[in-house]
Amino acid sequence: MENIYLIGFMGTGKSTVGKMIAHDLGLKFVDTDKMVEDKTGKTILDIFEESSEEDFRKLETEVLKEITEEKGMIVSTGGGIVVTRGNLELMKQSGAVFTLIADAHTIHERLTQDNTCRPLLEVENPLDEIKRLLFERAAFYINAHHIIETSDITAREAADQIISILKSEGRLS
Repeated sequence: MENIYLIGFMGTGKSTVGKMIAHDLGLKFVDTDKMVEDKTGKTILDIFEESSEEDFRKLETEVLKEITEEKGMIVSTGGGIVVTRGNLELMKQSGAVFTLIADAHTIHERLTQDNTCRPLLEVENPLDEIKRLLFERAAFYINAHHIIETSDITAREAADQIISILKSEGRLS
């Protein structure tokens, strides 16, 4: 079975939904951010602070290339993985790509309730930065195989929608 990739902005539910799908289908769940941290022995914040976003993006692409060599995984990606040229194409060639989207206010609300460090949002007005980044990345996010709107549904409902689509397309073995 091919990989299932979940892309989209932070706070749209990629990790939560991905873990549910992996559990339901008995597949391995991987998170590209966690893989970068494991590979470097550093947190994403440390990488951003000690190096640069560009260095992080290179590491992210290396990890993605490793993932595409395997099959049958549910992959939660970092929100900005799509901005690196070629990454979206790599995912589309090796699996089904689902964008999870939500509106900026919902994302902001979810992220303020989450104590995970988000280096790109360490700014004076995070809501404005969320809007800016969503706009910047929209052209990439809309090019997934499928788009799931998560603003007004639970993670369980999103996972069930994705599984239903995979079944209807004959992508599940």
